[in-house]
Amino acid sequence: MRGKVGRPRRRPERLTADRGYDHDKYRRELRKRGICAEIARRQSGHGSGLGRVRWVVERTFAWLHNYKRLLVRYDRRHDIHEAFLALACCLVCFRRLQPSF
Repeated sequence: MRGKVGRPRRRPERLTADRGYDHDKYRRELRKRGICAEIARRQSGHGSGLGRVRWVVERTFAWLHNYKRLLVRYDRRHDIHEAFLALACCLVCFRRLQPSF
C-alpha cells in the first residue's frame, strides 16, 4: 500500500512567539498537538529572553526585503515567487559568507 508522495511531515517540538499570541486558545491548541509553546506573557517585562530567538527571524526578513520583487509580490504564481525567494536566499548567504578584504 502506497503512502503520500514526498518526504514525511515532521511536527515541530516547540513554537516561539511574541506577546501578540499570548492567549489561552493558542496555548490549548498547541498543547493538544503536542507542541511546547514559548510565548511571552503580556504583562511580563521585556527581558523574557525570546528576543534573541526572534531577532534571527526578523533579521532574515529584513535581508530578504532588500529585494523589491519579494517585498512587493508581483508574481501571481507561487512557484515563480518561491524560485525568486530561493535565489534571494542564495544571494544573502553568498554575500554573508564572502570574505571581506
